[in-house]
Amino acid sequence: MQFQLTEDFIDDLQQLIDQNEAGQVKSILEDLHFADIAEIIDDLNLEAAIFVVKLLDSETTSEALMELDEDQRDRILGALSPQEIADELEEMDTDDAADILNELSDERAQEIISAMADEEHVENIVDLLRYDDNSAGGLMAKELVKVNENWTVTGCVSEMRAQAENVTRVHSIYVVDNNQKLKGRLSLKDLLTSAENTPIKEVYIPKVDYVTVNTTGEEVARIMRKYDLEAIPVVDELDRLVGRVTIDDIVDFITEEAEKDYQLASGISQDVEANDSIWELTRARLPWLVLGLFGGIGAAFIMGLFEPLMEQHAILFLFTPLIAAMAGNVGVQSSAIIVQGIANDDLKGSIGNRLIKEVLLAMLNGLILGILLYGYTYFTKGDLLVSAAISTALFVVIIVAGLIGTSVPIILHKRGIDPALATGPFITTSNDICGILIYFMLAKVIIGI
Repeated sequence: MQFQLTEDFIDDLQQLIDQNEAGQVKSILEDLHFADIAEIIDDLNLEAAIFVVKLLDSETTSEALMELDEDQRDRILGALSPQEIADELEEMDTDDAADILNELSDERAQEIISAMADEEHVENIVDLLRYDDNSAGGLMAKELVKVNENWTVTGCVSEMRAQAENVTRVHSIYVVDNNQKLKGRLSLKDLLTSAENTPIKEVYIPKVDYVTVNTTGEEVARIMRKYDLEAIPVVDELDRLVGRVTIDDIVDFITEEAEKDYQLASGISQDVEANDSIWELTRARLPWLVLGLFGGIGAAFIMGLFEPLMEQHAILFLFTPLIAAMAGNVGVQSSAIIVQGIANDDLKGSIGNRLIKEVLLAMLNGLILGILLYGYTYFTKGDLLVSAAISTALFVVIIVAGLIGTSVPIILHKRGIDPALATGPFITTSNDICGILIYFMLAKVIIGI
């Protein structure tokens, strides 16, 4: 039965912890899934959370720690001794342990590493720390099952049993040569149906998808999604098998990247959460709000240049918000499609062809919307030139906004800048200013003032 966390449960558990009823607390929590324990710890105050982490065995809490809210985990780790953290890390997979150490200061990380007893585990963790977080090397775990191509089926089974003890989930069996170079993968069916003395080199499958330690996380995610892989092996510069990236790690990576892109598109320049301090939230939001402020000042300045025109035709002022809003909406629509295409690696063809397609699409949409707006303004105001000026401006503004929304994310991507930047206030503000400038310039030309 799925565990349901309620406020009453948290209140009762908090009371037991306050009363130091360790036995009762342990009996309540020890049979729960680590994800449920993490959810409980997140809702407890810091003292109670530390009590639970110290009470339960490291095998359980090590998994729960990885599921915690990052801020809560930082607070808990800050209250634990280096030895207590080392005990937790020794129960974790190497990739998770490396992630924890990356969150700590270099001095504290070194203290924890020195406190760990399993030298092989420590060596693997330290090896992972040298890779960039956004790479296959930074995402991979060292735990895997591999066999030598020169082994027999009998020897292979024996070695696999020993290796599997340290691997939480065995997704694949990889085959290497004497130099640890990846040769292929081994089918469990072929292993079970082959004669005991058959060499592995005669039964393994040489075709295997793999990535290098320097492959970006985005590319790893694309390959695993394309080929429906639960795990993918990672090789170093010499084609030696050094680890594997599993589906749970790549899902976490995709989720984190999506959250970053969503915040960036919303005009939040740093990774923040609702529970962060007012100063942290302000620091994340203010830069783009300042950009919006200057964008508004720029738009007001442009409108001031055409003040005589608005004095004679006040109706133009009434439609200014509509023009600005349509420019922003079209720009965001265009950029969102391009950013999605870049993220999914679905953006095919040259930039020129993409821009031509966007111009044709914008012309069709602009023509339909322009006709509708012309009919409304002429029907309600009865001024042919003013109606023509407003509707023509809308038509042109939509085309320009579509071009900006299409080209900006492509340019940013080619320069190594996150194209999600182009779906937020940046593209909206730039399109607002361009839209208003085009609107009044065309109105002045068409009306003839």
